[in-house]
Amino acid sequence: MAITPDTKDWTWVLTTPCPECHFDASTFGSGDVPDMIRANAAAWPRLLDRPDVVARPNDVTWSPLEYAAHVRDVYRLFHERLTLMLTEIDPQFANWDQDATAIADKYAEQDPATVVKELAQAGESIADEFAAVRGEQWSRTGRRSDGAVFTVESFAKYLLHDVVHHVWDVTPTSMGGRAVD
Repeated sequence: MAITPDTKDWTWVLTTPCPECHFDASTFGSGDVPDMIRANAAAWPRLLDRPDVVARPNDVTWSPLEYAAHVRDVYRLFHERLTLMLTEIDPQFANWDQDATAIADKYAEQDPATVVKELAQAGESIADEFAAVRGEQWSRTGRRSDGAVFTVESFAKYLLHDVVHHVWDVTPTSMGGRAVD
């Protein structure tokens, strides 16, 4: 079944706590980012170690496996974008359609063990890249095609909300805030 694409602009999470997953960008500093990424990546093996890993909880929500594949790809994409921000002056990021990627790459058919391994590698890679950021590099900028401007610091916090929110989305007791029967 097709998922309705998410077209919300989530940049508001940089200034306001998320009412769903309770992520609050004001509660940590840039030095915390690498460890927070590593902790997020470490949460995924247990979240995918379940018999219903490929089951969607309803018609509008990805399965835990699809979310994990998405997080893996978010880590990879953000690593590319972080590299651009650190090596170019105010780069503009190419558009990325996460829903088209999920279909084209057949997220729902991927092997959970492979996804977990690749997610861990991608998480470690971007955590290492953030760990190497120093001083004024945190203020370097990059732009989405919709005009949203990020510094490396706000970009890190935006990334963290995305992946933290997706752990919340697949936590068995909430399944995106909805009680699991």
